Amino acid sequence: LRLAEVLRERLDARPGPAIPVVTWDERFSTAAAERALLEADVSRERRRATIDAVAAQVILQGWLDAQRPEEARP
Repeated sequence: LRLAEVLRERLDARPGPAIPVVTWDERFSTAAAERALLEADVSRERRRATIDAVAAQVILQGWLDAQRPEEARP
């Protein structure tokens, strides 16, 4: 999180239009990705090769879901 804070401070200090920086808690994304891959019966070798990409999908989906209006959420 510290790196994100430094990035935000640097972007805020630069001239020109503001660039919003959104931080998102990703601590459990790898565990969620691992569970999803296990439930899908993905082999250990394939899980190792794809875990980071699936974790990134989990993070993005969580952020996208949070952007939906409350009444549109499942």
